Amino acid sequence: MPTSSKPAVLHNPAVAENFLESAAILLPEPMDYALSIFRKIDEPNSPAYNIMIRGFTSKQSPHEAIVLFKQMCETSVQPDDFTFPCILKACSRLQALNEGKQIHAQIIKCGFGSSGIVENTLIHMYGNCGEVEVARCVFDGMSERGVITWNSMFAGYTKSSCWEEVVELFRKMLELDVRFDEVTLVSVLTACGRVADLELGQWISEYIEANGLKGNPTLVTSLVDMYAKCGHVDTARSSFDQMPRRDVVAWSAMISGYSQASRCREALALFHEMQKANVGPNEITMVSVLSSCSVLGALETGKWVHSYIKKRGMKLTATLGTALVDFYAKCGSIDSSIEVFKGMPSKNVLSWTVLIQGLVNEGWGFFVSMSRDFDIEPRIEHYGCMVDILGRAGLIEEGISIHKKHAHQTQCCCLENIVGFMWEDALRVRSQMKEKGIKKMPGCSMIELDGVIHEFFAEDNVHPQSEEIYNAIENMMQRIKLAGYMPNIAEARLDAEEDDKEASVSHHSEKLAIAFGLIRTSPGTTIRISKNLRVCTDCHNATKMISKVFHREIVVRDRNRFHHFKDGSCSCNDYW
Repeated sequence: MPTSSKPAVLHNPAVAENFLESAAILLPEPMDYALSIFRKIDEPNSPAYNIMIRGFTSKQSPHEAIVLFKQMCETSVQPDDFTFPCILKACSRLQALNEGKQIHAQIIKCGFGSSGIVENTLIHMYGNCGEVEVARCVFDGMSERGVITWNSMFAGYTKSSCWEEVVELFRKMLELDVRFDEVTLVSVLTACGRVADLELGQWISEYIEANGLKGNPTLVTSLVDMYAKCGHVDTARSSFDQMPRRDVVAWSAMISGYSQASRCREALALFHEMQKANVGPNEITMVSVLSSCSVLGALETGKWVHSYIKKRGMKLTATLGTALVDFYAKCGSIDSSIEVFKGMPSKNVLSWTVLIQGLVNEGWGFFVSMSRDFDIEPRIEHYGCMVDILGRAGLIEEGISIHKKHAHQTQCCCLENIVGFMWEDALRVRSQMKEKGIKKMPGCSMIELDGVIHEFFAEDNVHPQSEEIYNAIENMMQRIKLAGYMPNIAEARLDAEEDDKEASVSHHSEKLAIAFGLIRTSPGTTIRISKNLRVCTDCHNATKMISKVFHREIVVRDRNRFHHFKDGSCSCNDYW
């Protein structure tokens, strides 16, 4: 009698299933061994198929799970209420919406439409595939909904950035007195930050405190993110500092909070603390740090970030690549900006917008290339960029032409708003502002030297080298006067006495920063300044002359754009 090549244990279905589960689920190895066992089972039943589908899905092979489910249906093996949650998870992983819909129809046909576990998985599948309306229909049709069901719905809304719906659903949850858990609160706190619902966020914060939940780092990180996005950055920092353990998500949330609040120096300072704590940054960290470097004009720090990205082999996504392009452009390093842009494997509309600004020949080339080579239709902001750069280049007729050609599509209007004040009116307004406690944002110029950001305000003397800086200013102003510079005392502060107006003009923040750059850097080094307000006419004229007299290239990034001063002229052609 011939002996069977099949192991005896496979003749017993219960033993075979245990053996199969060990190979498919418990062992860390790939599914090859489990598949070889499965193929030796005569007429495998639904539990055997369920085990294999679960195994393929859990081991990152959801496509194979769907193929096996189709084989199960073709061999007329009836699915049970465990089969559908397993295969729906595979559809969710693949975002295979069509297959998921077909399986949903089969669920109804087989009579499993009222199974709680099946309905929960349906909600998760539809939510993960972006069909939140369908997920909500399933949710609303359920007779009983536990916390897992609610969390599945919250997850779907979060996936589709339906933040208002998250908040609304949570309020309904509270009205119905349904029990929620920490997973629920993470979703809702995230939504509160996005819609700036500080009241609900604070209620959750008090609940966390009262119920001793501060030991959950994910929950506290969500709290930090909520406060930061609602503008309460100091409260966010307080929660952050109290965390016993802080992972990369927590650090990124706090750094991002500082960056979004325009507290860029604090963002960079915290990033340096993160490095000292040996916590590796992620993409969100890098984008926030680069954004802060852009605002501060911190070229060296930003270059170090770029080097770190390359060294760690971080994927240059459209978001991260655009942040790098924007950083280099705002620091005046156009060649580096273009180089990063060309090396990006994927680009979005914002990537093109960032690069087109400030460039003429290159900008026009990229503008044309968008639709010709990449099938991206230019939008209003792209036409606006082109009109702007053509105008700054003195190509007025070309700017008018593109404006007229596309006005019906873009409704792009570039108007110069001129508001004139008489001298007495200006003084009166300033007096009224003072009476009402309204403070004008002070001009602040920053320069990065050896990785340290130095801040200067007009006529201040708080810098440790103030005496040396003011001596350098006097020398600088004398030399450019000999070359033809004439101070524009109309730019002096309003309350300055007549005899003090020239000194007031010469002590503007960008002039202090430039003087500091002249005494702290070697001859020929490019000086890079960042300013929070628009550069005034006098400083613009003076900086042109400084670049010529001192043989320096000076890059000034103001609120509107960057100015590249060289040999007595500026890249903006005096149009800013």
